[in-house]
Amino acid sequence: MVKCFIPHLVFGVLAVLGVSLVNAEDPYLYFTWTVTYGTRSILGVPQQVILINGQFPGPKLDVVTNNNIILNLMNKLDQPFLMTWNGIKQRKNSWQDGVLGTNCPIPPNSNYTYKFQAKDQIGSYTYFPSTLMHRAAGGFGALNIIHRSVIPIPYANPDGDFTLLLGDWFKTNHKTLQQSLESGKSMPFPDGVLINGQTQATFTGDQGKTYMFRISNVGLSTSLNFRIQGHKMKLVEVEGSHVIQNLYDSLDVHVGQSITILVTLDQPPKDYYIVASTRFTKTVLTATAVLHYANSNAPVSGPVPAAPANGFDWSMEQARTYRWNLTSNAARPNPQGSFHYGTITPTKTIVLANSAPLINGKLRYAVNGVSYINPDTPLKLADYFNIPGVFSMNSLSELPSGRAATLATSVMATSLHDFIEVVFQNNENTMQAWHLDGYDFWVVG
Repeated sequence: MVKCFIPHLVFGVLAVLGVSLVNAEDPYLYFTWTVTYGTRSILGVPQQVILINGQFPGPKLDVVTNNNIILNLMNKLDQPFLMTWNGIKQRKNSWQDGVLGTNCPIPPNSNYTYKFQAKDQIGSYTYFPSTLMHRAAGGFGALNIIHRSVIPIPYANPDGDFTLLLGDWFKTNHKTLQQSLESGKSMPFPDGVLINGQTQATFTGDQGKTYMFRISNVGLSTSLNFRIQGHKMKLVEVEGSHVIQNLYDSLDVHVGQSITILVTLDQPPKDYYIVASTRFTKTVLTATAVLHYANSNAPVSGPVPAAPANGFDWSMEQARTYRWNLTSNAARPNPQGSFHYGTITPTKTIVLANSAPLINGKLRYAVNGVSYINPDTPLKLADYFNIPGVFSMNSLSELPSGRAATLATSVMATSLHDFIEVVFQNNENTMQAWHLDGYDFWVVG
């Protein structure tokens, strides 16, 4: 009796475990996006923009930690198109990253299905086109990863959630901008600043309640200062990490950067200015929106709040106040600081110095004296299939060379499981924003 019963018991347990494993798979979200041109009067002048499903900016992607995203993108433009998911780690999945080193652009009248997971991540992010100056015409949007309900967060659940996409904007067509850059000219000064693709917007909340604002700079070249008239802003998350919760009157948001703040509507019921203005520019461009108290009958009044008077030094000092919260979790139950990155001995140190040299009489941008040329074959494919002649491991030095700038498909070699210390060196007289794509990077200084 016993001998006959035990196998059935084992099989029964295995069957139950099998059902549990199937049911425990993380949810899948399916999207179909069509990328087209459209006409919008962004700054009072009709111009061609890039729409996603007819929307400018594109649809907001709200997902939950560990969700699987299956997104079929159809390109109806007259140029190849490529979308990158800024901040998504793409673990062992770099060919979904949407940049030229890993992906071929989607040809006109063709489609590609992106498949990726928001694995062990939370926070406010963006997506945007990564080639041919398409970002200057739109095609960008918000990508928000919300924590799982079983994982606590280091603040009370907010009463509402607003997403704000800030950015500089140009009236010039994106193809004209591209041709200008390729001819050796520098980027022109922008024509304006937008909030969610508009020059006017209103965000409504109830007095006494606290709201989350997810703020990203989706512009091309200009740092912006963000502030709300008469209200303090509590910074709670930067680039997917919970931070020490300091209060700020205003916050600098640099190109490509995303932050999350909490704002309590604790002022008398009226309307208040929301302001985004350019930083480190001789001419200051400003966009305003309205924070509207639901019980307000009074419009905005008074002068628009001014940005900080000081420039780079003030901004750098503010950035130094962003501290990782080592006692709170992020996407997982364990604290963010449970792995002691500060005790790691780096395998190597790489110093990357940006410059803007003239090469063959044209302005180019370079790193360690090499201005990048994109090959016809994506680097990941060339590496995987050992295709010769696409790139050389000796094309880029690990330290600034001081040599005359050259053109090359610059590639630097590292090894699996290496911990690399990267130092960025900016000798130019403008603020630089680096897009560190595809891996985990930890700011240590």
